[in-house]
Amino acid sequence: MSDKAFQDYYLDSVAQCYGCGRLNADGLQIKTFWEADESVTRFRPRPYHTAISGFVYGGLIASLVDCHGTGTAAAAAYRAEGRAMDSEPPLRYVTASLHVDYLKPTPIDGELELRGRVKEIKGRKVVVETTVYAAGVATARGEVVAVQMPKTFIGG
Repeated sequence: MSDKAFQDYYLDSVAQCYGCGRLNADGLQIKTFWEADESVTRFRPRPYHTAISGFVYGGLIASLVDCHGTGTAAAAAYRAEGRAMDSEPPLRYVTASLHVDYLKPTPIDGELELRGRVKEIKGRKVVVETTVYAAGVATARGEVVAVQMPKTFIGG
């Protein structure tokens, strides 16, 4: 198992995303790893991520699901090809569709855990289902349809 997160493998040219870009000093900079067949991100909301007192803003949850899903899509594509994430050519994904269901209010005062499963890999498309947990309780569930980023976006 690598100690590097999926997002740590992104080329500098695609590492500015607000949610997952390691080069965005003002962003969330989420980190996602494999745990067996699930992808896992752990994130601790800050007080300014509030919706109403004590609860996380839904947009943050959507952003977490989005970037967790696209990172998982890239890692899953590499796995499917039997390649390491730092091998060429780079495989990066963008969101074609994002759907989030809010199951319960998400408390802001602890770590959130996102667990994802790859539902489908077909050509340049990967579908990832993610559940958000707060203190072991599912508070949101989402699905990302990710598509492989055009080579012209990646640069080098």
